[in-house]
Amino acid sequence: MRNVIRRTALGIAAAALIIPAATSVAAPTVPAAANTVPAAAITASTSTTSSTAYCGISWGSLAKTSSPLWSGAVAGVRYGRHTCYDRLVFDVSTGVGKLGYRVRYVTSVTSPGSGLPVAVRGGAKLQITVNAPARIRIPSSGTVTFTDWRTFRQLTWVGSFEGYTDFGLGVRARLPMRTFVLDNGDGSKRLVVDIAHRW
Repeated sequence: MRNVIRRTALGIAAAALIIPAATSVAAPTVPAAANTVPAAAITASTSTTSSTAYCGISWGSLAKTSSPLWSGAVAGVRYGRHTCYDRLVFDVSTGVGKLGYRVRYVTSVTSPGSGLPVAVRGGAKLQITVNAPARIRIPSSGTVTFTDWRTFRQLTWVGSFEGYTDFGLGVRARLPMRTFVLDNGDGSKRLVVDIAHRW
């Protein structure tokens, strides 16, 4: 009887040793001011991890869409590197309606007006459509190249056509991604696009 109890206790103790503990520390988003963004300029931090998937990410790589249209204009874009993913944030001014989007992997990024291909550097390409107009080119240079980032390679302005604004994003490979909208206190919006560093 004592041997049975001892074996059971040892089995429970061994099982407890193989269960990993998760850690969580906030990861800041760092805006960049230049057209070439070195990795050294971004502060990395840890994020929640999972034993079943990289950082617990289960986003997949299929298209992310939301159909409504917003009247406020796309005003700018920011980018930052987190431990588990690289992030784009599109700032959209106040308006009426609801901010929609379409973010999808494509063979070639194309101009919505002409259908012509737009050059974007990267092993895989995303076409990002913000369902809102733009009155200026974003970024003002037309292209931002990311140096030594784990996922991002290049962001390119495509154009604004009939109330929709398009961007091309070149990334290292076809990787998991997510998209969501955040509301600001003044009525403006933020469209967030996260691309995971790996599967």
